[in-house]
Amino acid sequence: MNEKNNNNRKNYLIFAVIALILMLLYNSFVIPSVKKAQTKDTNYSFFLKQIDEGNVSKVQIKEDEIIYNVQEENGTEKLYSTAKINDPELISRLYSKGSIDFTGSIRTANSVAEFIVSWILPLIFMIVLWNLLIKGMGKRIGGLGNAMSFGKSNAKIYVKAQTGTTFADVAGQDEAKEALEEIVDFLHDPQKYTEIGANLPKGALLVGPPGTGKTLLAKAVAGEADVPFFSISGSEFVEMFVGMGAAKVRDLFKQANEKAPCIVFIDEIDTIGKKRDGQPSGNDEREQTLNQLLTEMDGFDGKKGVVILAATNRPDSLDPALLRPGRFDRRIPAELPDLAGREAILKVHANKIKYDSNIDFNAIARATAGASGAELANIINESALRAVRNGRKLVSQSDLEESVEVVIAGYERKNAVISSKEKEIIAYHEIGHALVAAMQKDSAPVHKITIIPRTSGALGYTMQVDEGEKFLMTKEEALARIAILTGGRSAEELVFNTCTSGASNDIEKATKIARAMVTRYGMSSSFDMTALETVSNKYLSGDTSLICSPETASKIDNEVSNIIRKAHSEAVKILSENSGKLHELAHFLLEKETITGEEFMSILKSDNIALT
Repeated sequence: MNEKNNNNRKNYLIFAVIALILMLLYNSFVIPSVKKAQTKDTNYSFFLKQIDEGNVSKVQIKEDEIIYNVQEENGTEKLYSTAKINDPELISRLYSKGSIDFTGSIRTANSVAEFIVSWILPLIFMIVLWNLLIKGMGKRIGGLGNAMSFGKSNAKIYVKAQTGTTFADVAGQDEAKEALEEIVDFLHDPQKYTEIGANLPKGALLVGPPGTGKTLLAKAVAGEADVPFFSISGSEFVEMFVGMGAAKVRDLFKQANEKAPCIVFIDEIDTIGKKRDGQPSGNDEREQTLNQLLTEMDGFDGKKGVVILAATNRPDSLDPALLRPGRFDRRIPAELPDLAGREAILKVHANKIKYDSNIDFNAIARATAGASGAELANIINESALRAVRNGRKLVSQSDLEESVEVVIAGYERKNAVISSKEKEIIAYHEIGHALVAAMQKDSAPVHKITIIPRTSGALGYTMQVDEGEKFLMTKEEALARIAILTGGRSAEELVFNTCTSGASNDIEKATKIARAMVTRYGMSSSFDMTALETVSNKYLSGDTSLICSPETASKIDNEVSNIIRKAHSEAVKILSENSGKLHELAHFLLEKETITGEEFMSILKSDNIALT
């Protein structure tokens, strides 16, 4: 508080000095120049001549000059000035005219007006301008309302439960919650830890894909911990001025030490924590900020109760010095939720809406394998919006199922005009996928088939839903998946003796699985258990790069082609052997446009076909 008052006094003093200098310059140069421009200099004889001719209406006699008003021929008055000369008869001459208003000094009204224009108005203008400068600069450089706040941290400070979020609002991240609950417990009762000699972890790094709840977990810590909570984004440290980011880090840790015990949360820490490459063209500002962060984390005492939480979805890009013990001691994964986690997340978000009592959240969780917490929250919200659009007060199971498809494939394009020929091709394509899936034992059951176009660009799709959660994929399951993906194109070739562009996405997915089998999963007889590819940014794009010679890369391409070719042949064989059901199911789908997995299996089993 004393530091803030000192800064305020310093700013007021700076303002007073600047204002005094500007006003002196204004009255010394600007005002005289304006007045000079308003009057015309004349000689004394011209002045006397105008008096004799009766053209002068007012005369103002000053110490060194005389200013007088002359009535022009067009009826207007014009100001003239002349040098004051020792003329004892001047007063008598003016008085004898009778019509001339003359004075030896400026009148009071003019004096007040001139004082206001010369001093009061400029002062008001400078005060307004100074305040605007303070606010504008405060926003631009992250200051706390004063124009001299370069290098000040603009972290948001929460105390007690201002975030309104607690661990009860976080589902599907039990391991992460457990690790953070221990930190909160340490802050509440550090004595039981210090008695045994344990130190509080200085830092905890939350890592995981986007939308898994990293920031939500940090807000939950703020809601649970009865200590100040500083929240700031990594991008807020980056300034156009070199050294400002480091100054902000110093200020942030200074505030944190003053309010200890407390928690500091840095979101998207990869903005300032990227690996230092030592190149001359590197970002000096970012590296200085990182160096300052490393220094500050080494400089405070863990027993004091300052905990640094950070979140990122690019942990592989962070500098090793940032991740070593003593800085970020803990790495807390916030991975995509499993089946039980998805169901729990759906229930947490469903508490905010009104829904039917017979909702099966487990079915929705099974249909959303690989979905993040943010996507599941969006599914619940979309279901509520759909219920309102349909004029219902409660969300139904059908609303949730449709919202899953909206998030995955987009909204239905009900007005899309598709020719009957193309519609028939799409129907056979989708039934080709479903039939190949049903005839293989290592594939998930068919849940839904539709040929209604979606806004994502899909003209139709086949949805498969596993009965349980799977964490591993066998070689047989991978081959079955590739065969299912080639089933659509295989149906087109069998029925129409041609192929269309509709299989482009299937081809891309099949190639990706086949390449992963060869380069990363060790499922190729040619290369055995050899890693030929690495994955970077696994939480974001999942980009891969080959780590082999060009000759080996050529062999990989051949192996991938062979895998897809064999799977394609298997799909053609399955469809050829069940061509009758292929036509029957395609015609049924053309009529209904959308069929469920139960309807599909009912028709498929109607002639007692032996399913593997």
